[in-house]
Amino acid sequence: MPSQDAVNGIKFDFNSGLRIYFPENEKNQYHLQFFDNDSNLLLYDADVKNGTVISSVKKYYINYHFIITDKNTKKIIFEHYFNLKNKKVIVQFPVGTLGDSLGWFSYVERFQKKTQCNLILCVSQFLIDIVKKQYPNYKYISKEQVKDQNSYACYYLGLFFKNDRNFQPVDFRQVGLHKTAGMILGLRTKEELEDEPVRLDLSAERKIKDKYVVIATKASSQAKFWNNPHGWYDVINFLKENGYRVICIDKNVVYGTGMVYNYLPWGVENETGDKPLQERIDLIKDADFFIGLSSGLTWLAWCCKIPVVMISGFSLPKNEFYTPYRVINYQVCNGCWDDLTEEFDHGDFLWCPKHKNDNQQFECTKTITSAQVINVIKQIPNFKPKKK
Repeated sequence: MPSQDAVNGIKFDFNSGLRIYFPENEKNQYHLQFFDNDSNLLLYDADVKNGTVISSVKKYYINYHFIITDKNTKKIIFEHYFNLKNKKVIVQFPVGTLGDSLGWFSYVERFQKKTQCNLILCVSQFLIDIVKKQYPNYKYISKEQVKDQNSYACYYLGLFFKNDRNFQPVDFRQVGLHKTAGMILGLRTKEELEDEPVRLDLSAERKIKDKYVVIATKASSQAKFWNNPHGWYDVINFLKENGYRVICIDKNVVYGTGMVYNYLPWGVENETGDKPLQERIDLIKDADFFIGLSSGLTWLAWCCKIPVVMISGFSLPKNEFYTPYRVINYQVCNGCWDDLTEEFDHGDFLWCPKHKNDNQQFECTKTITSAQVINVIKQIPNFKPKKK
């Protein structure tokens, strides 16, 4: 049932697009019109008697305006202009995703400042643990508490596949997995969609006095891994030869499926494990730089405000935050994640749509050489080579 009262028992809200409920009443018949107020485009124009009218399948931010007229007298009995100021608004994040959630969070703040709404966030507890101190003015709830909020509007952040344009105005592959959140929330200008890392608590005292580098070598799909068999070995040796401690913070020591498994790289200090994110932040923030993939820990490192070397071939640079230390090989097959003609298969750990089971499988990262990554590392101002 919609949460806002209109007149004569009619209710409305914007919790799943525009929803208007008309109670059963033999005497009253109404005429309903609603518009996209930004374009003055008429979206609906019909007589209604009872039941619920839902704007459409579109669930992202639309600036609605609707008019209810008494069909008999032709008089307007209720008119409403969409306005989020001081209203309860829920933004729902999917459960369990780290990188996406970190990429989306700053757009939520911009949305709140622009609309001046009373923001309620439905997010995973691990995200609440690292952001609540820096963003204390929001209300944080669990998925089970959403239905009890009596909210004026609700928006759902996520990556929607198969060119689903009902929850996103633009396919996320065209704008980037982080900027799609801004688009869903009605942000449109270049300034509103700029990359902006989440504010984290970086106040912990430095624990490691030596110079060190943090790396994360695992991800949720094999296409995201650095599939050059000598890559990590050579880079780790290079760093250690230059006096760096190399610390690996992957969640898992071993990760894979079937006959394909990825192990802890040789020569690193093992800090793997399912540890609190604030513990990870305290370690990352004092590193000279971070090396990782298109994965959640790399987004976390970006928010720690240190140089980030990102190794990725399956995604294009627009897909993630900007870093001058992005490593990609354009001379081979690349960018399948952002290809509108391909659909990512979440159930296939070995997804490689153009070269499945042939000798070019995962060539997007197989052909990223250790020399290419080392040359990028040498460009980082924080890099301190060992004096000969």
